[in-house]
Amino acid sequence: MKNRLTTLVLFVALAVLTSPQSVRACTACYGASDSPLAKGMNMGILFLLGVIGSVLVGITAFFIFVARNSARLAAAAQAQIQTDKQS
Repeated sequence: MKNRLTTLVLFVALAVLTSPQSVRACTACYGASDSPLAKGMNMGILFLLGVIGSVLVGITAFFIFVARNSARLAAAAQAQIQTDKQS
């Protein structure tokens, strides 16, 4: 088993080291930062950050709503208990 893993690691390392330079990275990753591909990738990243941010804001708003609602209900229940004790 260990011999197979060593062989696999060596094969992958050999494949990476002998691959042509053009295969190793796209123009967006390798240095042409002003290309349309890089600009499109940046816009995609910003869009996904916006989606993730809006989802996190929605989750936060939901938990704030639940916390406020539970505090309001607890205060109403406490007031009801106080009213029942006075009666």
